[in-house]
Amino acid sequence: MRKRSKICVGLAAAVVPITSVIMALGATPADAAVGGSGPYPADYETSATLANHTIFRPQTLPSERLPIVVWGNGGCSANGLSQGNFLREIASHGFLAIANGAPNGSGSTTSQQLTQSIDWAIAENSRQGSKYYNRIDTTKVAVAGFSCGGLEAYAVSNDPRVTTTGIFSSGLLNDADDYQLRRLTKPIAYFVGGPSDIAYPNAIDDWGKLPAGLPAFMGNLNVGHGGTYDQPNGGEFGRVAVLYLKWRLKGDTTAGATFVGPDCGLCRSQWSVQQKNLTLDGGTPPTTPPPTTPPPTTPPPTTPPPGGTPTCTAVYAVQDQWNGGFVANVTVTAGTTALTAWRVSLTLPSGASITSVWNGVASGSSGTITVANQSYNGRVAAGQTTSFGFQGTGNGTGTSATCTGS
Repeated sequence: MRKRSKICVGLAAAVVPITSVIMALGATPADAAVGGSGPYPADYETSATLANHTIFRPQTLPSERLPIVVWGNGGCSANGLSQGNFLREIASHGFLAIANGAPNGSGSTTSQQLTQSIDWAIAENSRQGSKYYNRIDTTKVAVAGFSCGGLEAYAVSNDPRVTTTGIFSSGLLNDADDYQLRRLTKPIAYFVGGPSDIAYPNAIDDWGKLPAGLPAFMGNLNVGHGGTYDQPNGGEFGRVAVLYLKWRLKGDTTAGATFVGPDCGLCRSQWSVQQKNLTLDGGTPPTTPPPTTPPPTTPPPTTPPPGGTPTCTAVYAVQDQWNGGFVANVTVTAGTTALTAWRVSLTLPSGASITSVWNGVASGSSGTITVANQSYNGRVAAGQTTSFGFQGTGNGTGTSATCTGS
């Protein structure tokens, strides 16, 4: 149930004047340290082929490929410089950050503009003659946003190209929108301004409804709804966002240690931290603390543990269907015995085929196919669930699913 509904139902509308006040107090990034604090001094530009967007990038493109970060502004503002200090800081660490809205633009944005940013970056990476030709890592995409922009990020988080989602001082406004949480399959992080943040109750409500097994982080810094985006280099929110993106989009486990484990970097700071299903290497998180006593000298038993033969069920659901394609999700539920691995058999309708899979390993693409667990989601406690998803061509309706556990 949504808390403080009378206040939070008006969040999208309320954020507009709040953001306007913040912008008047210096949201334009002129007061930031020029170029950000990263190794690649950054600024912004526009492109005729991506109207109504602002592109933050290193002034000199590094040899390493740039992961993609697409951003929705507070108040869904069409001013692409609304969080300019923050986004320039991200770009200076070797990212291509694209904000909805033109520089100093006016009006409102939509979630479709985030998808347009991803489309454009992928097209530029493959276009000969583009400065970005073969310079973008199109396999690493973060979708994120502040306040109303966080709602835009939620709306496109199920895009199969998305690697991770960042929700900054935001949360779904109505329980009717909770389907957006159920379809999440990629790691998510929340960065919120503490109990005084108008979005705090809704962010906490969303946190409690995330799918079982989904890797998730929540950090609260007691600064209120405005965050620190307008401070030089985006302030503390900018610092933490860069570390999270380095971890999720560049595989930097040193940066990842900021977020993972009981002794994480933010755990020892002014941040209040919550974690779900997090490991540095993407493996399965331990369910019990590691032993502190020496292991036994006798060999482990060779008889199977009690509890019976592992069983599981698979529930298939089409999440989105359009002319010529679809996106589907499969929820795997363990029976009365925990699973160490699972395998789902899918029988697709005639003319349907799978083009991409996430959170699973597929064998085959049409007819009857099998999808096995990844290394990080094979272990499922008794009665608990995990899930995988895929995009396909044709009509996904009528697919049958069966599960085998071990």
